[in-house]
Order: sequence, then C-alpha cells, then structure tokens
Amino acid sequence: MTEQQEQTAEDAMMTRIGQAVMLHHGGDREEAQGRFLGLWGEIGENGDPLHRCTLAHYMADTQVDPSDELSWDLRALSAADELTDERLNEHHRSPAVRGFYPSLHLNLAADYAKLGRPAAARSHLRRARGAEGALGDDGYGKGIKEAIARLTAEVGEGSEEE
Repeated sequence: MTEQQEQTAEDAMMTRIGQAVMLHHGGDREEAQGRFLGLWGEIGENGDPLHRCTLAHYMADTQVDPSDELSWDLRALSAADELTDERLNEHHRSPAVRGFYPSLHLNLAADYAKLGRPAAARSHLRRARGAEGALGDDGYGKGIKEAIARLTAEVGEGSEEE
C-alpha cells in the first residue's frame, strides 16, 4: 500500500511537470517558468533524479538568457547521471536512461554555441553522436539525429581550442 501511494505521488509530480510543459508549448513561457520554479522548490536539488532531470530539461527551454539555459541543462544532465533504468521504467516503459543522453548533450551543445563557446559545443556534439545508438528509429530518434547533424554543420568539426 505504501509503495502504491509513493508511486501515485511520483506520478502526480510528473503530471504537474507535464502540465507546465503544456503551458510552455501553448505560449505561456512565464507561467510555465513560474510553475517549474515552484515544482523545483518541492523536488529540491537532491530529489528524485527522474523529476529533476525532466523538470530541468524543460525549465531550460523557458530561459531567455543562454547562461541560465546552460545551468538548467547541466542540472538535467547531472540528474540523468543519477537516474537508474529501474526508476525510469517505474514511470515509463523505456529502453534505458542512455536514451536521454543524445538529447541532453545536444541541448548543451546548443547552449555552448549560443554562448560563443564552439569547442565546448563540439565536445557535447561528439557525446551526442556517440550516444545516438540509444535512439529508436522513430520520429523522436530521427528528429534528434537530424538536430545533431544540423548543429554539427553550424559549429563545424574544428579543433578543441576555443
């Protein structure tokens, strides 16, 4: 019974995160951002890695300042590093946490590109490409692979020096 109650509470948090995502996708960036901040206050820096990863990933998208976007994307990556496949599967039948990494590294590469740090962008693009094998052959997987290719074309394959 306790496990079921905990699962319901965890699902409720994911539902609330999803509601804020819908607000953002509907064009209400400020309201979504406010809700994300409130939820982050509930989850905390040491809360459930699935909640932190999901929330930080979407919170990054609401940021105007690329430095703030980078901070949230780094939080998402850090939380993903703590997330287990077992925890992920409690919420969603997914092959593995490793499927998150192409998108997470793509987002970081885009952040660094916006900040004028091409070497850091290329480093994360290499990590994104290295993790592409975890993506399915569905629309999502194809979309991430195409976005990685586009950003790679924009920042080039250059050297590690900035």
